[in-house]
Amino acid sequence: MISKIVFLLEELSAKEMLDGVMPRLLPREIKYQCVVFSGKGDLEKRLGKRLRAWQEPNVCFVVVRDQDSGDCLVIKQRLLDICRRAGRTDAMVRIACRELESWYLADLSAVEAGLGIKGIAGKQGKRKFRHPDKLPSPAKELETLTDGRYQKVAGSRAIGPYLDLSNQRSNSFSVFIEAIRNISRRSEEKQDKNGDPPKNIR
Repeated sequence: MISKIVFLLEELSAKEMLDGVMPRLLPREIKYQCVVFSGKGDLEKRLGKRLRAWQEPNVCFVVVRDQDSGDCLVIKQRLLDICRRAGRTDAMVRIACRELESWYLADLSAVEAGLGIKGIAGKQGKRKFRHPDKLPSPAKELETLTDGRYQKVAGSRAIGPYLDLSNQRSNSFSVFIEAIRNISRRSEEKQDKNGDPPKNIR
């Protein structure tokens, strides 16, 4: 049974976002922990060593990285190869296309609520905000949209608690959320097979 999800992240802003999402997504039985690296280069350089050194049982590892200007499939495969060489063949890799800010642009209601800027949610109907994964520079778009009030770390901390977990505008966000839900479901299934009561039975 999975008792903890460990997120391996390229930057602090991702952790701040997850701190606003995971308490609403995970059952009480599953904890989470964020390991933050100093950028993409540091993540790829030290990921394998970190995974090999982890001795805690019943842990599921999820690597989260921005796509930026790279090829999503190439980046994902490279990270999976690092995980496999470290002996973590069950580790998951999820890529934010193209940046974490794509997930925020997919939910302008959350941006409006988190940053306290009125009038932003009404712009969701514009073509570029319907499928923000396709935008070449989401971070710049978000900075422009908020007149510079969005800052990576503080903005992620403010917006995270308001993100709609059922939002489908960003495919990479939907895939990420579904992956975490699948981890929870698999853990519950294993618990039930072991004869333990389902978590909804008091």
